[in-house]
Amino acid sequence: MATVRVTNTFPGSVHEAEVCWYATAHWPEWVDELARVVSVEGDWPRPGSSVSWQSGPAGRGNVRERVVAYEALGGQTVEVRDDSIEGRQRVSFTPADGGVEIELSLEYAITRRSALTPLIDALFVRRLMAGSLRKTLTQFGVRLAESRHASVG
Repeated sequence: MATVRVTNTFPGSVHEAEVCWYATAHWPEWVDELARVVSVEGDWPRPGSSVSWQSGPAGRGNVRERVVAYEALGGQTVEVRDDSIEGRQRVSFTPADGGVEIELSLEYAITRRSALTPLIDALFVRRLMAGSLRKTLTQFGVRLAESRHASVG
């Protein structure tokens, strides 16, 4: 399995970031390629719960995230599966000087494999995955700032 990881620090508390992260109604605003949340099942964001979502036409297709681990104010691990990959995605929240550090990682395997898959993954897919995580985290920072501003104003 390949792993991609991005980290960023934002103004705000771990609690504010966690509340914002798990608010699935706002995911289309910041999750890269997410067009709409199809369903939320179970006691989200706790283990056993899941979210299904659909990307836009050029995206990942139908995506399902099922929670396998959750620690309040710490983070969450989900099993993720879409039309081309399966793996585990982890988000963690850590207090940082004046804010919250968020790390987002994805450990994945390409499900439709050929002899060229390792080369294609190394040259293209891994970079695209890292870019998608980076974009998601950057857009999340904007959403977090907006939600903090709204709660103050």
